[in-house]
Amino acid sequence: MSQFTAEDEAELQSLLRRLLKSVKDRISGAPSIECAEEILLHLEETDKNFHNYEFVKYLRQYVESSVGPVVVEETDSGARGEAHAVGPGQDTLVHVVTRKTRESAEYHQMMQTLKNTMMVVVESLINRFEEDQLRKEEMHRESQTEQSNSHYDNCSDSDSSFNQSYAFIKQEQLQVLAEKLDPSRPKEVRWEALQTLCCAPPSDVLSCESWSGLRRTLSAALADPDPDLSDKVLRFFAKTFSSSPLNVTREIYTSLAKSLESDFLYHKLRLPSGSAGLDVNRPDITRLLKQMRLMNDFQKEVSAFWIRHPEKYMEEIIECTFSLLTLHQHPGLGPQATEKALEPTHLLALLDIKASWFKKWMHGYYSRTVVFRLLDRKYKSLTVAAVQQCICYYEACDQAREETTEMLHSLERQHINPPQRSMYTRRELEYAYFVHSLCVLGRLLMYTNGRKLFPIKVRRRKEPVTLADLVVILIRILYQHPRPYLGYSSHTASLSPTCLVREVLGTVCDSTESVVEGLFQTPVLLTLMAPIVSLLKGQQAKLNCPATTLIHIADTLARMASAQGGLSLFLHERSLEVTEGQGIPAAHAIVQFTQRLLGREFPWLGEGEAWHGVCGAFVFVCRQMYNTCEGLQELRPYALQDVLASAWRQTSSQSESISTPTPGAEARNASQELHNHSLVWEETLLDNLLNFAATPRGVLLLQQTGALSECVSYMFSRFTQKLQVSCCEKSGYGVMVTQVAATAPGVRALHSSGFVQALVVEMWAALECGREDVRMVQPRSAPMDPVDRSCLKPVFVVCVSVCGWCIVCVCGVCSRLLSVLCCNLDSLLLLEVQYGLSTLLLLNQAEDVTEHSDARGEFIIDCLSVERNHILVRMNVIGGPSERRLPPRALQKGSEPYPWPMFSSYPVPSCYSLDAPQTPLGRQDSELGVFLASSQAAQHEDSWMEVCRRQFCKALTTRPHSLTGEVLADLLENVVMHQSSCPMERFFPPTQYKVEDHRVKTVSLSPVQRLGINTCLRYGHYLKLLGDSSEEGLILLLKHCHLFLSEQTTSLTSPLSALQGGYPGHDWLASTLYLLMRGDPQRTLSLLLHLSTLLTSAFLWPPRLHTSVHLSPEVAESGIHPVYWCTAHYVEMLLKTEVPLVSSAFRMSGFTPSQICMQWLGQCFWNYLDWSEVCVYVCTCVVMGADYQVYMCVAVLKHLQHLILQHTHAQDLQLFLKEEPIQDFRVSNYLEYMEGLERNYRNLVLPDMKNITSRIS
Repeated sequence: MSQFTAEDEAELQSLLRRLLKSVKDRISGAPSIECAEEILLHLEETDKNFHNYEFVKYLRQYVESSVGPVVVEETDSGARGEAHAVGPGQDTLVHVVTRKTRESAEYHQMMQTLKNTMMVVVESLINRFEEDQLRKEEMHRESQTEQSNSHYDNCSDSDSSFNQSYAFIKQEQLQVLAEKLDPSRPKEVRWEALQTLCCAPPSDVLSCESWSGLRRTLSAALADPDPDLSDKVLRFFAKTFSSSPLNVTREIYTSLAKSLESDFLYHKLRLPSGSAGLDVNRPDITRLLKQMRLMNDFQKEVSAFWIRHPEKYMEEIIECTFSLLTLHQHPGLGPQATEKALEPTHLLALLDIKASWFKKWMHGYYSRTVVFRLLDRKYKSLTVAAVQQCICYYEACDQAREETTEMLHSLERQHINPPQRSMYTRRELEYAYFVHSLCVLGRLLMYTNGRKLFPIKVRRRKEPVTLADLVVILIRILYQHPRPYLGYSSHTASLSPTCLVREVLGTVCDSTESVVEGLFQTPVLLTLMAPIVSLLKGQQAKLNCPATTLIHIADTLARMASAQGGLSLFLHERSLEVTEGQGIPAAHAIVQFTQRLLGREFPWLGEGEAWHGVCGAFVFVCRQMYNTCEGLQELRPYALQDVLASAWRQTSSQSESISTPTPGAEARNASQELHNHSLVWEETLLDNLLNFAATPRGVLLLQQTGALSECVSYMFSRFTQKLQVSCCEKSGYGVMVTQVAATAPGVRALHSSGFVQALVVEMWAALECGREDVRMVQPRSAPMDPVDRSCLKPVFVVCVSVCGWCIVCVCGVCSRLLSVLCCNLDSLLLLEVQYGLSTLLLLNQAEDVTEHSDARGEFIIDCLSVERNHILVRMNVIGGPSERRLPPRALQKGSEPYPWPMFSSYPVPSCYSLDAPQTPLGRQDSELGVFLASSQAAQHEDSWMEVCRRQFCKALTTRPHSLTGEVLADLLENVVMHQSSCPMERFFPPTQYKVEDHRVKTVSLSPVQRLGINTCLRYGHYLKLLGDSSEEGLILLLKHCHLFLSEQTTSLTSPLSALQGGYPGHDWLASTLYLLMRGDPQRTLSLLLHLSTLLTSAFLWPPRLHTSVHLSPEVAESGIHPVYWCTAHYVEMLLKTEVPLVSSAFRMSGFTPSQICMQWLGQCFWNYLDWSEVCVYVCTCVVMGADYQVYMCVAVLKHLQHLILQHTHAQDLQLFLKEEPIQDFRVSNYLEYMEGLERNYRNLVLPDMKNITSRIS
């Protein structure tokens, strides 16, 4: 059925009339035509009989006959898989069929036909309506009787399908109503006029010419003592609020606000005095409360839709509200307070004590801007009154403490209803005002423009109240809070001064700017620390409930310490006097107090839950400091990790030794409760110990406590439950996993805890199963990326967990993980030695060659063969960004999608090695070379080194290309010889090493070292630095190094396999110097022997301190190299200050700068920098000082900042830093930057580097 006949149109008209009659009661009660339309539009949602109406059945049959075949066809097509999902691939079959049907020609024809037919039907009904209307008007003219509805043109009769009780009011009739509402008229006349007005559409009333007069009479009726009249006006206002747009309701709201303002000004109500209370059943108070409630209800709803209207409407509503709330504001009741007026805010606070209306107004920027503008320019007294209330409550807090407890208990019954509560004391009203004011202030302090309202001048104070002053007052209120009342409900407890102040302080802490302006101030810190300082001095702290208050103080201190500004204030502001005449930073006072808590030196805390709560809270504050590099550096003298480990062991032994309870329920419950408390406290201590692993040095300290394995197991249990680290730590456990995975004992702990196995299982599940949470019409297309986006996270976690240390073996999990592993040269050599990795990959490539009759096959190009080709080139071609070309992993568009040659046997095609840079080999045209040649005799002078540094810096910044290989080799030899001959420069004692051939012949190099030699030789030949006989020289050099270093090792009893025997990796520094000396083993060995006496060798030459006698036994047995816990530690510390965006990016990604720096430094930047820059890096660290290793890493990360931020956003930062070379980095471009770092940080970094031989605590 596509067309309607005349009979169809007549039937439709009849069915439509019956439908309208059925819903007559619904639409007749609508206050306006717009509301009636809304009722009809949503009839299906509200009328359970909707589908039983004949009109609906008729339309449904018509739709089914018109587009039914289209629906069936599209459904069959979707089931066969011919339909294609749109958008992100989430459309269901229903969505696809619906879209196709609506786009069909049948659907458009049906809609056009239906529209045309219904227009005819409706026009016919309208004509019938007009006839009915004319007949009704004729009846009115014939009838002269007065009826209550004679003011209307009735638009219905019994035969009309539009029979309802509403019509349109005329202007003259509204004028008559305004006259009847005059206060001089009798009550009955006014009530009848109000009754009539309530039946009229509000939009007609507000748009009439007599609205101004009508508004005055309505306000007068609203203030009338007769509740019938005022309630009738409120009912009209309420109906207007619920059914009219903002341009209408704002008129009603402003009328209501102005009426209330007039009432308060006229009646001048007073707060009750003495034992008297405010009776809310008093007619005048009841009337005001009803009006305030209606106004408050509108306040809480209007913010949802005023953005759709002009700003002037919103501004008018806000301004009239502020005008009402700023009436006769005076200071609150202090100890000597006098009589005070009852203000609108008192009643508003009773109705909405936590100012939810203001919270909603401040939520959106659209309204927040207007609020701040009005508060700043016109209604600043509103903020002044709120601050004044807080001051008055603080000043009266001592006297009102017990009363506050009673008030909170009575607020359980705050509902203003006669059966529940009718009387409110003066103190209760003032307290409600205080709560309301504090909530308003808390919302203001969240925003910059709100904080700009301070400082504020208040009465009875000479100086304006600053934001810090307000915070100090709030903290002091916190100190004086009443003892907790066990009968509080959660709602009433949230109204206590403690909870309110904590909520405001939490709001301040959550905003970076507000916490700086509000909390990171010396007066605030002194106020927070005052009880702690008193207790440290042995004095009594002025706290009403010490245990609870100390926990609240610790919570605020922890929030402050978790931000960089607060941490700096704690570490560097020496304003606390614990001993006479000596100021110490807050961090030291907090740690001292925490140690005394753990030592149970405050017996008044007892031994139970209170002690655990206070101890745990202050350990958590310390944790916010020691989980950062600078905080740990400041707190090192206290050895807090040993104190926590001792407490944990003691608690653990106590948990195990809890005796079996004797029979009886009471004894069983007591023993079980004690056991539960002990377990919770044990986990708390373990959790805080674990957070030492957030920094490189912290990992070493944690390992030395002997609790590393237990902490990793605890972390694994929380990780599997997907629990958050804490409320203050923004990132998850990724940072700690990465830090731990960068060390040998950490990897062992991760493996033994089951962590690595769980990560691999999770990654495998993601790779094999993918996401199954959404059923779709079509299966997803196979991903073309080497790592599917849905699998990135588990792959990255595995990367940071197993790529930091080469001992872990993961083979065949996925090619991308293999590629990341091969970026670490030591991992690459180990995989090649143990598994013959390159041979396996070549065999796989050979299997992908097609067979042809001419015996020349072609490689099958797919994602696996492309990835294998990339890995093979990465494994076999060594060089920086300008020295090798890695084939891409993606195919190109065009006729030749993959132009890169594949291979299944060696050698690697030459196209992957770029032309070696052609640089002159002599010393000509180099001022530094001339200086070195001319100053041989002056090397023993003290000033020679300074002159040499200046010459090196000058050459590096002005003519970097003049620093040829021979010049740099001469520079290293001269500088090392000079420093090793100077007792002031020597760090390690000189060792008399005898070069004996018969001893060298007994040394056998490991397979990893032999494979490393081949790698170095390939690189040296490519650079044209080595000849054909260079292999023997390099082997001889490495054997001598092995003998020399073995004489300075100590025997260790460690379960770590990496500490059994010699250095497990290849000696990349020795290989670098061998290439720099152009394959001269004697010259290289001499340089290394002299270099071994210098501090630089400890960091530049990783094998130098492997199981060395120069390290303390604890550090040597840890297997953690000083490059990690010293160099990488300071890299992270400096990065947070110097390049904060990069530091934040690392933390967000769950990756750490320390792990990538360990990889760069461990292989002397091979494969990351070009050869020339590698040589300059080595020379810079030797000439300028060992601390330049730290500055070099910071400079590289600063150079990569843009790319780091970009790849953090793309969630592949780990892959980028490990796989990609460092493009366009030149040491010469960052020398000035590194010199600036030296000036700022050498006094901090270098002394700590010199302290590596001592016991680290």
